Amino acid sequence: MPMAADDIATMIRDAIPDAQVEITDLAGDGDHYAAKVIAASFAGMSRVKQHQAVYAALGGRMGGALHALQLTTAIS
Repeated sequence: MPMAADDIATMIRDAIPDAQVEITDLAGDGDHYAAKVIAASFAGMSRVKQHQAVYAALGGRMGGALHALQLTTAIS
């Protein structure tokens, strides 16, 4: 079952409270999203660590309920 964009954003914000999250449904099917996550708490983290923090926020749903996520992260 696909995930709703609002659910993805909520999960990320719950795990990274200072995050600004923008979710875009790329295919209109609820399975392929792009996420832009900007957070001050990313300071001092490599891009890989930033991405790992976002994936951890999704609690293992990648590859299951969430098929594909194009991820962009930045420090605010």
